[in-house]
Amino acid sequence: MLSGLIVVEIEGLGPAPFAGMMLAELGAEVIVIHRPGRGNSVAAERNLLDRGKRSIILDLKDAGDLAVAQALVARADALIEGFRPGVMERLGLGPEEMRQANPRLVYGRMTGWGQDGPRAMTAGHDLNYIATSGALWYAGAPGTPPVAPPTLVGDVGGGALYLVAGVLAGLIRAAREGRGCVVDAAIVDGSAHMMALLTSMMPSGHLSMQRGQSLLDGPHWSRVYRCQCGGYLSVQCLESQFYAEFLRRMELADDPRFADQHDREAWAQQSAALDEIFAQHPVVHWAGIFAGSDACVAPVLRPDEAADDPHMQARGVWRTSDGHLNPAPAPRFDGRVSDIALPPERGAHSAQIRAWLRDQSSRRTRS
Repeated sequence: MLSGLIVVEIEGLGPAPFAGMMLAELGAEVIVIHRPGRGNSVAAERNLLDRGKRSIILDLKDAGDLAVAQALVARADALIEGFRPGVMERLGLGPEEMRQANPRLVYGRMTGWGQDGPRAMTAGHDLNYIATSGALWYAGAPGTPPVAPPTLVGDVGGGALYLVAGVLAGLIRAAREGRGCVVDAAIVDGSAHMMALLTSMMPSGHLSMQRGQSLLDGPHWSRVYRCQCGGYLSVQCLESQFYAEFLRRMELADDPRFADQHDREAWAQQSAALDEIFAQHPVVHWAGIFAGSDACVAPVLRPDEAADDPHMQARGVWRTSDGHLNPAPAPRFDGRVSDIALPPERGAHSAQIRAWLRDQSSRRTRS
């Protein structure tokens, strides 16, 4: 979909490399500038988020290597970076300087706190950002500490995906008007924006500022239950017809305890009753009961278990690549399932990219 577009990515952590991976899987040529040495301490030597990219090693504190980076950006359609505000400017790769050389450049900036504000220069991680934005508040039962899936709600949901959306919007305008833009993608902004689906429930009274009292975080029909085997089952039968199907499959359709789906006063007792019922049988028992139904019930699977699920197998969602379990690229276009490209070794394309830059420079000189 993005064939012919060049994106330069400055090596970083988490959401920026994820955004680069997604752009590469959408067809862009993503050139990641890796720093000398092993790189960051938490990623593998061959970072799985580098799949589909080309790699060049540059020391951005070296004048010669910096010139190479600047030449790359001058020929790119977009750049993505994930440093704190001001770092790229100090390196000589700031948006003003780069857009003077390349007015069409879409300059994507990925941070936790944003490019300005009281916390802009302070450190933080996924959990801190979604805690501040309000996105963490409902993640847990009343009286227990909120718990969030690592890196998903903040780094990926509120960060990388908003950076990708911003870069794509910028590329559309650059193609239409010939001028780029600076994309300020902050995890606190994106994760707060993701709350719009919940806050839209406020006028109807379905969203409470008290945990356990809202439409999706309090009812007995919107919970995860522990089964006899120690596994878990997700239940979220929101609509009345799905709730009725849930009760029918559970043989509770005539049980007066569950007659009122939306009685907040009864939710705790209804949940406790279902706790006892689900604990009587293993997950496989309940999965069989709800198979093929509209009761909106599904087992909670580990990634390796998800890879063996018939539906996930049919769609090829999880695959083993280079000895590692990998999710397939998403979304799909015209029903086509994209292949998973292996991540390159650091610097694998350094000579090739430098040669391409020399060729581009020679052509410009001759013209």
